[in-house]
Amino acid sequence: MSAAAPRPTLHLRPGHERRLKSGHPWAFSNELALHPEHRDWPVGGLVRVQAADGWQAGTFFFNPHSLIAARRLDRDPEAVIDAAWFARRIRVAAGLRARLLGTRFHRLVHAEADGLPGLVIDRYDDFLVLQPNAAGMDRLLPEILAALRETLAPRAVVARGDAPVRQLEGLADSIALLHGDSAAARVEEGGLTFPVDPLGGQKTGWFFDQRPNRDLVARLAPGASVLDVFCHTGAFGLRCAAAGAASVRLVDASAAALAQALAAASANGLAGVSSVRGDAFAVMETLAAAGERFDIVICDPPAFVRTRKDQAAGLRGYARMARLAARLVAEGGFLFAASCSHHAQMPDFAAAIADGLHRAGREGRIVHAGGAGPDHPVHPRLPESAYLKSLLVQLD
Repeated sequence: MSAAAPRPTLHLRPGHERRLKSGHPWAFSNELALHPEHRDWPVGGLVRVQAADGWQAGTFFFNPHSLIAARRLDRDPEAVIDAAWFARRIRVAAGLRARLLGTRFHRLVHAEADGLPGLVIDRYDDFLVLQPNAAGMDRLLPEILAALRETLAPRAVVARGDAPVRQLEGLADSIALLHGDSAAARVEEGGLTFPVDPLGGQKTGWFFDQRPNRDLVARLAPGASVLDVFCHTGAFGLRCAAAGAASVRLVDASAAALAQALAAASANGLAGVSSVRGDAFAVMETLAAAGERFDIVICDPPAFVRTRKDQAAGLRGYARMARLAARLVAEGGFLFAASCSHHAQMPDFAAAIADGLHRAGREGRIVHAGGAGPDHPVHPRLPESAYLKSLLVQLD
């Protein structure tokens, strides 16, 4: 279905219009009057959504196979969703980042909060990496690419279509260089330059969401011994090294990630950086048994709670992580712990960390509770989408 085609109408079931009328950007499948023929409608096609009283909710993507059956693009039910429409939204998003950050390295588009549901775009100066995580965005990739070329004139654009959430949309994995001749990219942060692998790295190649937390931890680093667990490519640890840490030890299970981190340390002239490859929990156990202590321990793991059914086990994982990490923190030192698990909300995550500290026999105080940076805005009606949460704890 093209943007100019006649637009079919989906009807809300009577009494199910309250959330959309309140500004929520989604309609769930059980809120719509769906019939067998709807399953044959184009996945990601454009539809109107209308309430039983005749109220028009706007223009939506429709996926008959997803729990989130309709995602609102525009309040105008006749909106033309083409390259020009995307260009307008992208200009607004880029203008916000320019005012907030003053850097060309950031999250450029953060899905619903920027009026582009299911679309994520990270910017590495003149290199863009996008994630089309909804069927409608995947369907309109040509229009999105045209808008990006018009508004930002990027050197290259990569599409990372390998996020697990795409499975819920019925989308296959796909990674492709959509525009340009080279997928080489870099990111600048805290006076350092890091290589980025947009085609083979995790997600889009860099975690911009943790930038404010890296700034915070780096301010504590002068003269400190630092242990960066689940370090990936070493962003936290290398920021601490650049800030004057006495030593930085990186821990990760990936040899490729550690090699990239050490190469970045060398390229930036950072001394005192070493690495240990292995399972993070096993390495922490070994270090504790050897009596090692660090002034700062950083734990930024992958998501332990990937689905609701993983919640109990995942929270136990965070508690175990905190217990092991706390045993490695010197008296008066700091533990930074983070979770990117969408299904682990801050009160539950904080309780798990507190349980881990208690089991380690450590007392302390939370000196900062944080989340993602301002280039990761949150839709006012989707507070649960604030997936990142972090705690900085000083231990006695």
